[in-house]
Amino acid sequence: MTTHTGPDAGTRDGERPTGTPARGPAAFVEGPRGVPLLGNLPAFGKDPLAFFEQLRDRGDFVRWRFGRSRALFIAHPDNIGELLTEVERTFDQPDLGIAFRTLLGNGVVVAKGADWRRKRSLVQPSVRPKQVRSYAATMAECAVGLADRWTDGQRIDIKKEMAALTQLIAVRTIFGVDTAADAESIGRAMDVAQKEIGAEFSGIGALLPDWIPTPGRARIKRATAVIDAEVSRIVSRHRDGDTERPDLLSRLLAARDETGARLSDREIRDETVTLYIGGHETTSSTLVWAWHLLSRNPRVRDSLTEELDRVLADHEPGYDDYASLTYTQAVVKETLRLYPTIWLITGLAKEGATIGGTPVPAGTRVWSSQWATHRDPRWYGDPEAFRPERWLTGEQEGRKGGEPAEGAAGEIPEYAWFPFGGGPRVCLGTRFALVEAVLVLAVLARRFHLDVTADGIRPVPSLTLQPDRDVLATVRARDSRDSRDSRD
Repeated sequence: MTTHTGPDAGTRDGERPTGTPARGPAAFVEGPRGVPLLGNLPAFGKDPLAFFEQLRDRGDFVRWRFGRSRALFIAHPDNIGELLTEVERTFDQPDLGIAFRTLLGNGVVVAKGADWRRKRSLVQPSVRPKQVRSYAATMAECAVGLADRWTDGQRIDIKKEMAALTQLIAVRTIFGVDTAADAESIGRAMDVAQKEIGAEFSGIGALLPDWIPTPGRARIKRATAVIDAEVSRIVSRHRDGDTERPDLLSRLLAARDETGARLSDREIRDETVTLYIGGHETTSSTLVWAWHLLSRNPRVRDSLTEELDRVLADHEPGYDDYASLTYTQAVVKETLRLYPTIWLITGLAKEGATIGGTPVPAGTRVWSSQWATHRDPRWYGDPEAFRPERWLTGEQEGRKGGEPAEGAAGEIPEYAWFPFGGGPRVCLGTRFALVEAVLVLAVLARRFHLDVTADGIRPVPSLTLQPDRDVLATVRARDSRDSRDSRD
């Protein structure tokens, strides 16, 4: 892989770079003309995903204005890797606004410097593969419970079904509680909070000082108060108990840093909310998009169920089956390519920062978008198509080792797929989210097909990438569907 690909020094503004290695430092091009004071914020706020695609089509290094602030958009995987791996050294974690801070506090996603390193060291052991293995049984058990309630011909809202399922998994694995009331109260408040974060981040609220009250800020404060009260109640229940629990919260309560200090009550609250978002919001939206895509691609759906029948036979999936469910993993990865839950990353340039060998002025906010890079035709053949096969190795597809799978434009660079970020600040819940999505999909798709009837569903970029409406579907039991097919 080349160390840098971008426009040559002679590339004209607005001309799409060819993707061939550039000689010398990166050449920045100008983005679309903005408006006084607001810069490009109106276009960004109207449709952030289309705006980032527009920037990508101008070049790999595009200057724009976020209000009156300097901003730089980068699209090439090599340079995205620079941004992600150089964080803490030449790029800083920017302030993501009062709405974001209200919900996440100063958790590991937001913290900086020594505080971030301490918190990461305390949280990371709770989500290592060994611990995720212990949560896998709960993931599958909750999915089986949902499958047992579905019936052939039933009409469902997939958004509500997947949200309820992942909320239940989250409260069991993270908080160690087992009531629908706990899941529902936290889930409702979290839905309000994440919608308001998206609205604030891409609207005029992004430019307003923290002290200016708005209706959206009032709503997120009320939602956060509900979350805080629930978390405080659950933490107190844990501390009053005299038995050891296997959940994430118990591990956080027991964790000690190198000085022997524990996380404070406020830190426990911030980290559990962060883990909840990673374990619930990420997986819920991924599963909704996966069902949507599978319904529209019968060939992929058939390949998925063939693998599930072959690998699982007559048993429900568990952690030990995860490695063998290669096509199911590919379905999840391709879903995350087309509909990445986290749709942008951003960093703030420090003194001496560079991108692609070119200095970036201190204070410049550097942006990149998973949505735009994941759909770049330089890295993905037919990038709008849903082709899980592009994630299967040549060996798995009966090809010579190293040969690209069908549908790939060639070897996919490392940071052409980064739905969980990357570098030292990669999402700690990555393994948890992937295992959860694969096991839940395996449990449900083994028994049912979902025929999605909602047309024209659009992604809405809030805290995570969500469908803009209810996603309605008809449940089809595979046995009855297969019987009908055989009679046709």
